[in-house]
Amino acid sequence: MRLRMLTYNIHKCVGGVDRRLNPSRIAETIAYYEPDIVLLQEVASRKEGDRHKRQVDILGDQLGYCHRAYFPNVTRRNGDYGNAILSRHPIAETNHIDLTLPLKKRRSVIHARIRLHLKPGQERTLNVYNLHLGLSGFERKLQLRRFLASQPFSHLHELAPIVVGGDFNDVWGTLGEKILEPADFRGAPQRLFTFPAFLPVRALDAFYVRGDIQMTQVQRARIEVSRRASDHLPLIADMVLGPAL
Repeated sequence: MRLRMLTYNIHKCVGGVDRRLNPSRIAETIAYYEPDIVLLQEVASRKEGDRHKRQVDILGDQLGYCHRAYFPNVTRRNGDYGNAILSRHPIAETNHIDLTLPLKKRRSVIHARIRLHLKPGQERTLNVYNLHLGLSGFERKLQLRRFLASQPFSHLHELAPIVVGGDFNDVWGTLGEKILEPADFRGAPQRLFTFPAFLPVRALDAFYVRGDIQMTQVQRARIEVSRRASDHLPLIADMVLGPAL
């Protein structure tokens, strides 16, 4: 089965250069690449009276994703923001893994078990993890080690298909080699610059896979609107999932 996944720090739908709040630019960027599953970071939810106006629902409605998950990391007086997943396939279960370290900004992983229908009578579960790591090197390493020790990740079978994606803030490009590859994860053959969006010089965003799933191609967004929609460019990964075991 072929899948396309996209990871995107949407910066609360605020442009990195013009500072304009415009969810439609984020939606246009995502729609162009037609992903099956979308991992979003810095997704805002604003209070309006007694209700919350959630960007995960605004984008999900505009793009036609019926299956959604959202967990806030940071709570503010006028709302909150965190990580979200949009999926064209049913989300059977979600979990929230707290990666926050003392005296540091709140960080987390959102985990979704996504049910994929391969053919009549055959289904597989894809475990998807969407994360947003901290700004300092030691913080990121500790957060990834906490993730690897977390439940239910640490009890998953070695062949279970797993995708980890998001904003790793991996300025030096060492997290994969030092922490994820020893845990049997595989990354893209090359790091693609995604930050800042208007002239990217840092490869902060990434995908890694483990088990019975392969990445066949990874690209960064190149359409004009993506340079203005956020302060990050999204990454798009094409993957192939093996048949039911």
